[in-house]
Formats: sequence, C-alpha cells, structure tokens
Amino acid sequence: MATSLAARQAAGLLRLSSASSRSAPSLIQRRGLAGAADHHGPAKVDFWKDPMSPSRWKEEHFVIISLTGWGLAIFGGYKAFSGGKKEEKLAEASN
Repeated sequence: MATSLAARQAAGLLRLSSASSRSAPSLIQRRGLAGAADHHGPAKVDFWKDPMSPSRWKEEHFVIISLTGWGLAIFGGYKAFSGGKKEEKLAEASN
C-alpha cells in the first residue's frame, strides 16, 4: 500500500517536471473572472446615501448598523427596567 502511494507520488512529480519543461506557459495561473467589474445584481451603496433601503446597503455597513441597533435596544431596555427603580428608592430613603 505504502509503496504504491509512493510510486503514484513519484509518477506525479515526474509528469509535472516534464510538463513544465515542455509547456511552461500553460501552467501560468490566469485570473479570468476574478475582477471586481463582474457585478451580480444591483450595486451596493453606503448606508448614508440611501438610508431607507437596507437591501441596497453594503454588507459591512448593514452588519455595523444592525449590531449598533441591537446594542442600543438591549442597553436601553436594561436602563429602563433596572436603573430607574434603584434611584427612586434611594431618593425616598434620604428624605
């Protein structure tokens, strides 16, 4: 088993070395469709350019705004339900 695997690897290396000497230009990597000009769908915009259409925002802007909104909602809920009651009790106790 190990010898057949070693033989396959050696044969593969032999093919690569002989192919590189014959047709080196065919092994050059080309970046055909990897350019940024190939868009799919509508163009994405910054959130401040179109604040009423979240579907058109850039993905990273959508994530930042969503996390900020959730953070504000959780912090506001925490302050509304826990912070105000303690201050009222302290004010009544000191009078």
